[in-house]
This record gives sequence, structure tokens and C-alpha cells, in this order.
Amino acid sequence: QVQLVESGGGLVQSGGSLRLSCAASGRMSSINNMGWYRRQAPGQQRELVASITIGGMTMYADVVTGRFTISRDSAKNTLDLQMNSLHPDDTSAYYCYIAMVRGAYWGQGTQVTVSS
Repeated sequence: QVQLVESGGGLVQSGGSLRLSCAASGRMSSINNMGWYRRQAPGQQRELVASITIGGMTMYADVVTGRFTISRDSAKNTLDLQMNSLHPDDTSAYYCYIAMVRGAYWGQGTQVTVSS
């Protein structure tokens, strides 16, 4: 069983920054990639924000490119998302995930609210 716990969400003013962190525990093997999704409201489609492969290749959604940076620490089993120049449109629940050959695992999410 794999557990993912996000932290770092909160309320920030437009233009501000936040750093999200995801701590992973449990048996992890054959990892394909890991990353962050967000969902603005329950029932809405989730949006892939950023991902990183085990080899370190990163991908970003167009709307966050140049503002967000994904990084991972294999030794600590953590996955971070540095978010700069935040905009009210970035207000969402953010979820980290890890995709392995045997399946994908998700965290419970952390809320980010950006005030104008």
C-alpha cells in the first residue's frame, strides 16, 4: 500500500507564492511518473498541472509554464510543486499522484486559494 500526504496549501494573495509538498510512503516500485493534478470544484474535470518521470523529465500545463516548478527528492520520497506568480484562477484543490506499473495512487488533496 502506498500513501501520499500533501501539505503546503493555504490562502495567498494574487502574485504570491506557495510550495506544495507530497510525502510518499509504502512500497513503491516500477514508477512511471508522478505529479500534480488540480480540480477547481467537486464534479469538475481534474487538470494535470505538472509531472516528472523517474528520469527527471518534466511536463507542465501551458497555463502554469514559467510559474510552477516540479521537483522530487528520491532519498526523502517527496514531491514538491513550487508555485509562483499565483493568480485567482489557480484556486483549486491540488492532488499529488504516483503512477506505477501496478497502478496509480493519489493523495487526499490540499486546498490552494488565491485572493485577488
